[in-house]
Amino acid sequence: MDEKIKKNLFRRFQISNGIRRFFTGGGFVEIETPALVLSPGMEPHLSALEVFCTHTDGTRSKKYLHTSPEYCMKKLLGEGWERVFQICRVFRDGEISQTHQIEFTMLEWYRSQADYSKIMEDCEKLIAFLAQEILGVPKCTYRGMRIDLSPPFEKVTVAQAMRNYAGVEIDKNQDPTSLLREAKDKGYRFAPSEEYSFEDIFFKIFLEAVEPRLGNPRPTILYDYPSSMAALARLKPGNPNRAERFELYIAGLEMANAFSELNDPIEQRRRFEEEQHLRAHLGRPVYPVDEDLLQALAKMPPSAGIALGVDRLAMLFCDTPSIEEVIAFPFK
Repeated sequence: MDEKIKKNLFRRFQISNGIRRFFTGGGFVEIETPALVLSPGMEPHLSALEVFCTHTDGTRSKKYLHTSPEYCMKKLLGEGWERVFQICRVFRDGEISQTHQIEFTMLEWYRSQADYSKIMEDCEKLIAFLAQEILGVPKCTYRGMRIDLSPPFEKVTVAQAMRNYAGVEIDKNQDPTSLLREAKDKGYRFAPSEEYSFEDIFFKIFLEAVEPRLGNPRPTILYDYPSSMAALARLKPGNPNRAERFELYIAGLEMANAFSELNDPIEQRRRFEEEQHLRAHLGRPVYPVDEDLLQALAKMPPSAGIALGVDRLAMLFCDTPSIEEVIAFPFK
């Protein structure tokens, strides 16, 4: 094994140790949830790995390797757990690139009686704590960029970021036709024969003009996503066009995705069914609704949670552009 990889793996060990010290010191309980689940997550563009299990009576059932432990962790919130975290392996089929692996490591934590602003504070404190513990200072260098990791982080809304970096006004263009028209007027190119959703147009602009500019020279918390991208987040009180969701970016890397959690089972069922229809339209497998999750949401207090990529955190602290260089046995 290359000496650089060995050094990177030791740094991963330091990161995992630091994460556990940070959360246990903050009154969190580390828990474990199953990797084999009935419903792996409904996001239209995620693909889960199927597993067929043989029971003692010889019958077989289909399960999935989870794409996130989110559903199970919310079930624990519904049972009265208040602060929980988990570091686990998750699986997403078809995701292989410099920043993606089919099997990778996720950190998730959840707080009851909290919203996404409290998770923002957790992010700031966690990243600064790890940098101080591992690097000796709340700063790092990544691909030539000197990043200040000390709080407070930059906070910018999605609408502001699209306006500032792409010159596109999503508040004035909330349907695909008008957004596509403005995007083309700004010089973004789209194939004329294809049909584009609002999200398709948004992400083409975002990935090209916005994402590379986030998180430098300090981390960026990008918050308040359009309601159509709410996923499992609740909508902002008084503003149904926005969802209480944020993503954390450092040096152009997307590190984490967080929500003020939706705890309305009726609305969540509606979103799940909408995502099922979209998955079918896209020709993707349609996963079953997790009925136990919906029952848990009815009991879950106001809560907030986040998923943070441990591999990408290791990439940052090891100053490497490739996720393969921070994994002992990367998928090939």
